[in-house]
Amino acid sequence: MRIVLTGGGTGGHVYPALAIGRLLLEEERGSEILYIGSKTGAEAAIVPPAPMRFESVDDVRLGRKLSFDHARGVIRFLRGVRRSRSLLRDFKPDVVVGTGGFVSGPVIYAAAKLGIPILIHEQNAEPGRANAILSRYADVVAVSFKGSADSFKRARRVLATGNPCAADVLRASRVRGYASLGIPSGSVIALVYGGRRGSKAMNDAMVDMAPLVTRLPNVHFVFVTGESYYDGTMGRMKKVLPVLSNYIHVLPYLHNMPDVLAATTVAVSRSGASALAELTALGIPSILIPSPNTANRRQEANASTLVEAGAAEMIVERELTGAVLFDRLHALLENGDRLARMGAASLDMGEPRSAALLAREIRKLAGKR
Repeated sequence: MRIVLTGGGTGGHVYPALAIGRLLLEEERGSEILYIGSKTGAEAAIVPPAPMRFESVDDVRLGRKLSFDHARGVIRFLRGVRRSRSLLRDFKPDVVVGTGGFVSGPVIYAAAKLGIPILIHEQNAEPGRANAILSRYADVVAVSFKGSADSFKRARRVLATGNPCAADVLRASRVRGYASLGIPSGSVIALVYGGRRGSKAMNDAMVDMAPLVTRLPNVHFVFVTGESYYDGTMGRMKKVLPVLSNYIHVLPYLHNMPDVLAATTVAVSRSGASALAELTALGIPSILIPSPNTANRRQEANASTLVEAGAAEMIVERELTGAVLFDRLHALLENGDRLARMGAASLDMGEPRSAALLAREIRKLAGKR
């Protein structure tokens, strides 16, 4: 098969596309993949090391109102369509897969005009603007949250598949997770992490919470600061860390996140789509702290979906303090029955087979081609 992947701007659009691509390369020998993104989005750095060709088109952001910037955006869009059409004609893909972000616009539009089958994947509970607009051109729209299907009334077919970023946790090892942290196997782990870059607000709360953790003597707190925040956070905690070394494990980053998640009892996390895919695939109860810096409060919508299902609790960032976070964690960790119910609800929401389901749909579309 020959597949074009497109999507970008943030890792939340890029990593699902790569998860789909990697599975297809593993399962379909001789397959070729072309990734079309922008020069300035996260994909420009993330995709090139992957085993696929990368090409760029203009990143286009059309304004909601007519203006000079809007007119300039239309020109860039048309230029992107011409470039995309040229790349598609040269590569001759069986299917084009879009995962969101404005860069996918000219690619999906060009594919539709060339009659190439299209699959779009939406990661968030509240669909992104690009996917909402482009869904009219798609043969299949795949959603991560079942409730999102109603947002794509103009789509020909909508399918709930989950988020393919869950695929990596299928290979996770609980034993490796404990060993990598130097924590005795079977211990209770509370994992606190603010995404790939870290979160200042979450780090501040964790620093303030640190003196309270001795009230939970059987819990190991694994605190991932993010690389850019690590030195500053360690500096603020240097007075308490020697006393709390048996309770708090502070790390800048986790290169084996799936293994550590497999050993985690409860997680404190942002509510990006990829993070939630991993948490629910493993059935991990969570306290979610949505980033306030996403369009249309998208992370809050994601978190609300899990809260309504009984799989998570939510703390909005403006209400986050060390005391609030500790009280929530303490209440959960002291109530084993509730923790178990939340874990079951989380697992019920998860779809670890997501990448395989999407690969199956892509094969069907390729067969029609």
